[in-house]
Amino acid sequence: MLYRISQPDDWQRAQQTGFFASPDLAAEGFIHASELAQVLETARLYYANSPGALLLEIDEAALLATGVRVEREWAAGRQAWFPHVFGPVPLAAVRRVWPLPVAADGSAALPPELVA
Repeated sequence: MLYRISQPDDWQRAQQTGFFASPDLAAEGFIHASELAQVLETARLYYANSPGALLLEIDEAALLATGVRVEREWAAGRQAWFPHVFGPVPLAAVRRVWPLPVAADGSAALPPELVA
């Protein structure tokens, strides 16, 4: 599974269009995603003060089945490989969605279902 933190407006737009497409898709040509172990650091770095944030769980196999390409690319600043999704995510590929409130200091907690 891949994970994407979403702002409420982007998720609401997805409900209307049938596809999740965040601003980074238009700006960079892909949607930034994370592996589960990367979610909280991503929240801290990029989503501080986002009390309405949501965490999307995306089935990578479902993306590939619909022709949406996923590539893992090296992020030197974080010294890790991150999945990039090259196209809008069909809602059928989004398996689960949870609230992921991110505090002003960037702290957040994973949903209990995802904590091993």
